[in-house]
Amino acid sequence: MQGKVHAGAMSAVYVGIDVSKERLDVYLHPLGERLAVANDAGGWRHLQRRLAGLAPALVVMEATSKYHRSVHRRLHAAAIPVAVTNPLRARLFAEARGQLGKTDAIDARMLALMAEQLAPDPAAPLSQAAEALQELVRARAAAVADRTAAGQRRAVAATAFLRREMARNLAMLERHIARLEAEIDRLVAADPDLARRRAVLRSIPGIGPVTAATLIADLAELGRCSDRQIASIAGLAPHPRDSGARQGQRRTGGGRASLRSSLYMAAVAAIRSNPDLKAFHQRLSDKGKPFKVAITAVMRKLLLLANSLIAKNRTWSPAAA
Repeated sequence: MQGKVHAGAMSAVYVGIDVSKERLDVYLHPLGERLAVANDAGGWRHLQRRLAGLAPALVVMEATSKYHRSVHRRLHAAAIPVAVTNPLRARLFAEARGQLGKTDAIDARMLALMAEQLAPDPAAPLSQAAEALQELVRARAAAVADRTAAGQRRAVAATAFLRREMARNLAMLERHIARLEAEIDRLVAADPDLARRRAVLRSIPGIGPVTAATLIADLAELGRCSDRQIASIAGLAPHPRDSGARQGQRRTGGGRASLRSSLYMAAVAAIRSNPDLKAFHQRLSDKGKPFKVAITAVMRKLLLLANSLIAKNRTWSPAAA
């Protein structure tokens, strides 16, 4: 049985929290203490009281849709540093330690050990306006996917009645998307920080309202990270694949799929409307680079430009490109 260490003897305490809709499983390392509290206001108060006297060096929890957000906000308000990590990274860390089993209690302990050994950077929670924007942007993306699927089904339908029904469904989806876009616009305009970020992004040729909203909602790190970090988050950083004397082709991968999809459309628009990016894309094409490689390079350049302008809090001008 794992022994417990007295809190007063420890210089640092690390906390792992496995989050589910109903419950928070918590592990305190190196105290060896486990507790479970409800994922509600009462549970957050209990957890905050328990951590208050420990002054944790770091709390790590997984990103779990929206279920981690309230406790993250509560602990951050209490000046407790919290890092939110990708579930895949947490799983790979556990497997690297030889931990193949997976339960809520095990996951909480692995997250506490991850806090100590990897020390992921703590981050402030999203503002409530940014959280609402994120939810609206994702709802719009889902509605657009539904519209595309409905249009494809209507295109192959042979029955006149079915085609009429599908046309009504498409019209309903169009109105739904229009309402979502209007609410996104209203929400961003009402928040000075979101409105300023949108103004900077919209000033860049190629970045339209949908891409700007997606970047604001799904890339809160924009303007706060290095170029290498922001490219990696978006899945646009080329990674080496070398072994011995063999030098493999560098490839991009991972990252947030919603960002790549939106940046792809922005890059296609940019090589038509942004003279510098158009020339950049043409140079790559002239060197024989495949379209996918060239357009990915434009996506990365567009993202890094956005990152720089947001960091400097200034809009685009030809000299800024």
